[in-house]
Amino acid sequence: MAESITIEKSAPKAVKYEQLLPQIKALVGEDTHAIAIMANVSAALHSAFGYLWTGFYTVEGDQLILGPFQGPVACMRIRIGKGVSGAVLAGGETIVVPDVDKFPGHIACSSDSRSEIVVPIKNSQGKICAVLDVDSIQLATFDETDKKYLEILCGWLGDKIF
Repeated sequence: MAESITIEKSAPKAVKYEQLLPQIKALVGEDTHAIAIMANVSAALHSAFGYLWTGFYTVEGDQLILGPFQGPVACMRIRIGKGVSGAVLAGGETIVVPDVDKFPGHIACSSDSRSEIVVPIKNSQGKICAVLDVDSIQLATFDETDKKYLEILCGWLGDKIF
């Protein structure tokens, strides 16, 4: 089991993800406890990239419930179709938001958030069971590189814990 995560801080974003993902898998190992895994994954991502907020919401009925996260306090419940996370729950696809102030219906859990990416986590039947939500204090932080690697991570998580 890995005891820490080591990332080359000055490396390009893709290289950081390529360094990080195998370390997350090693950290998790054979464990299947969803909360423990989401807690360490959010901590690893948050530590590696220094984002404002990095965490998970799990699906209960027609809403998302706050799960393990790193960062400032957050919205505890988000209804389907509301905000970026609720839009991902409704639509089933990753959403990258370069400027949250321009996203219709954005929920400002933190006024410091300027850009966001939300990735669905689906089980083997294709049902969304959770979302990974990452916020940054900078505009346009997230791009196709983040989308690619976070979708890989979330695909693995869906298979592993849901």
